[in-house]
Amino acid sequence: MALSIVSFLVGKLGDFIIKETQLLGGVKSQVERMQAELMNIQHYLSDADSKRRKGDARVGNWLSQLRDVAYRIEDAIDTFYLELEDNYSQVEDNHLQVEDSNLLVEDNNLQKKFCCYFGKLKRKVPENVLGLHKLKKLGQKAMNVPGLHKLGTELGDIQKELEEIFKTKGRYEIKPLQDEGSESDTVILIPPVRRAAYQDVDETEVVGLDADKVNIIKLMHPAETAKLSGGLRRAVLTIVGTGGLGKTTLARMVYNSVKTNFRYHIMLSISQKYNLTDLLRKMLRKLKDNLPENEDEGYYVEELKRLLSGRRYLIILDDVWGVELWDQLKYALPDDENGSRVLMTSRSINVAKSADSRMTPYELAFLNDMESLDLLLKKAIPYQECPRDLLELADKLSKKCKGLPLALVVIGGILSTRHQDFYDWKMVLDTMDWHDEGKDCMKILAMSYEDMPYYLKACFLYLAFFPEDYEISVKRLIKMWAAEEFIKPKKYKMIEEAAEICLEQLFQRSMVQVSSRCPNGSIKSFRVHDLLRDLAMHEAGKENFISVFPEPQGDNHRNKVSRRVSVQSDNCREFMKYIDTKTRSLLLFRADVYSSIEYSVDMAEFKLLRVIEIAGLERIELRV
Repeated sequence: MALSIVSFLVGKLGDFIIKETQLLGGVKSQVERMQAELMNIQHYLSDADSKRRKGDARVGNWLSQLRDVAYRIEDAIDTFYLELEDNYSQVEDNHLQVEDSNLLVEDNNLQKKFCCYFGKLKRKVPENVLGLHKLKKLGQKAMNVPGLHKLGTELGDIQKELEEIFKTKGRYEIKPLQDEGSESDTVILIPPVRRAAYQDVDETEVVGLDADKVNIIKLMHPAETAKLSGGLRRAVLTIVGTGGLGKTTLARMVYNSVKTNFRYHIMLSISQKYNLTDLLRKMLRKLKDNLPENEDEGYYVEELKRLLSGRRYLIILDDVWGVELWDQLKYALPDDENGSRVLMTSRSINVAKSADSRMTPYELAFLNDMESLDLLLKKAIPYQECPRDLLELADKLSKKCKGLPLALVVIGGILSTRHQDFYDWKMVLDTMDWHDEGKDCMKILAMSYEDMPYYLKACFLYLAFFPEDYEISVKRLIKMWAAEEFIKPKKYKMIEEAAEICLEQLFQRSMVQVSSRCPNGSIKSFRVHDLLRDLAMHEAGKENFISVFPEPQGDNHRNKVSRRVSVQSDNCREFMKYIDTKTRSLLLFRADVYSSIEYSVDMAEFKLLRVIEIAGLERIELRV
């Protein structure tokens, strides 16, 4: 990740020099010197990162120091811009109120403070802002530019620290490698004609699940259920298996095949830390319009029971973690002995036995060697024959994945970005230490992350912002990426086009799962598999890239103010300790605890904040 940050910063410094030459004066030479130093450092980062991944803690600490200095440089530049705006802006009314949370606001003045804001303005902010272009038109001399002396002093201090850190590289035997930062030129995207057929295929659906689908549909049939457990009672069948085995894909295949046989049918993803009231609301929204939003849990239980009573229904609950869910939900699902069915997926066999002791859990098996090779090749070389000289390598790679579909499609995704060349594929096989038994899947996923070009890593880590099983809107995400400057127009492409290419690359690597597409074939919304989300959260935490509340179990990286904060539970107050003037993004996905009270935030304290989204609040007051 240090390479991502440094490479991003080299580009940002270049833009800064080009755009603000008239304003920088004597500081320009400092900025150019720092850019040159960072460009030199880039050549050493791949070797350093390789040593870090092999467990060299000293090199890991060296990279962390370098990353923190890079963050300080970015903060210095952005603070300079901000102070220019503050000195030459005339704002008549700096008080606004926000209600609701569904509309993207693009007010000119607000964007000077926050590049991307989600909320509904009760009162519009004036637009008479005097920007940098007016500063130049006024003929402001460089020596009098507000904040320029401060910027020069700060960059001078940072330059000395940067040089001291770089001098220590010899202690750790870090060596330069050429052509760092050019990964984007080596990425092979699937050609448009091939992608049109390829993009809507769910890879794990293609291999090894057809027989399982037939078996489950047979088990769910009333006649079969009657033989197993008697009558047409509401039966609960659970697909059980480890993460990444294809449980969700199988459940969706079954759902699409049999849903027309039921009066009502619902498929719902269950997060590890679910809220029962929210879950009931989501189920009811699929059955009726104009649902009251602020009723209590008891109301929704009775309303769901009323709608389902006397009707044959199919409910699919995907990714159930604990036995308590069914204990809470079963009272809302009437058993009228009419052949209604509930299908769950879970990693725990105890969930299956607790929900329905008379139904045998359906334990999903790993793919065999032939199925594994077939799936890997369908992902790596879709709709083509595999060249003979690559078959042996492909077979070795597929066996390393031990029959786990998610690992297979991720490795296949890496191969799909390579030339169909023996040495390119062998490099993938040789890149990773495969001998740590029990951690093969996570190592493969981590390998796919490490293999990404630098610009794509930041985009992937940003996905840790979103809660488990969250359906992410591409339109909204692109605005967030743009506000954070992860995506920029390049080579005659607009920001939206550049962002769509990044998303297609993530999809090609099987790092995201498409939920829906626009009529033109572009991705409209998507989800992230929970194992890949775990990877993003772990890597983002290590790099102080994002802090998630509550903190994931087993992660203990939070020891300082975070640049980005995501609140994903009802208990929101702890996060305030981890945001300050350096925080760039703040997303509150679950703020129910404040729903009945006013919450006041002085946004002037968070000077570098670019993205803010607040959901679940009836009223919040922001002062800018």
